[in-house]
Amino acid sequence: MRSILEALYCGDIRPVETIVPTDPEYRALNRQISEAIKTWEKKLSATEFNQLEELLDLRSKSGSMYAEVSFIHGFQLGALMMTEVYTARDELVSS
Repeated sequence: MRSILEALYCGDIRPVETIVPTDPEYRALNRQISEAIKTWEKKLSATEFNQLEELLDLRSKSGSMYAEVSFIHGFQLGALMMTEVYTARDELVSS
């Protein structure tokens, strides 16, 4: 079995492809979004709907960028917390 670092280096760990929210509202929310898009597709002209899709794509890209930065920040914060916990070891464990 490979180490986590090896798997990460080899591209076997891809959080962006495997993270799926478990909140029960997630799927319901996505259904609402899909239904709203279908409604707008019927109401708008083809040109207007294409413009709406472009706007939604931009919003999605923005959200993905935010998620990436949040993941990195959380990982860094977790690593710093582990460093702090590890360095406090000497204070808590007597030799």
